[in-house]
Amino acid sequence: MATVKRFIAGVICPRCAEMDRIRAWEQNGIRYRECVSCAFFEQLPIEEQDAPQLETRVSQPRQEQQSSDFQPVRILDPKRR
Repeated sequence: MATVKRFIAGVICPRCAEMDRIRAWEQNGIRYRECVSCAFFEQLPIEEQDAPQLETRVSQPRQEQQSSDFQPVRILDPKRR
């Protein structure tokens, strides 16, 4: 059975810095990547663990602001002097 090699959109080759030239496939529990423009080749074991979640502005827990950050505002009516 032939292994399907798929191109990864938007990936830049670490060796030649060309975009959209990396293709990847999996075989026998190993993930392979290669560049079709240069001789870059990499193999990585497939980890069964969940990938760690990257910390982003959205995924971080919300920090409560301290009350000292707020100041009361008094709105003045220009008609009442």
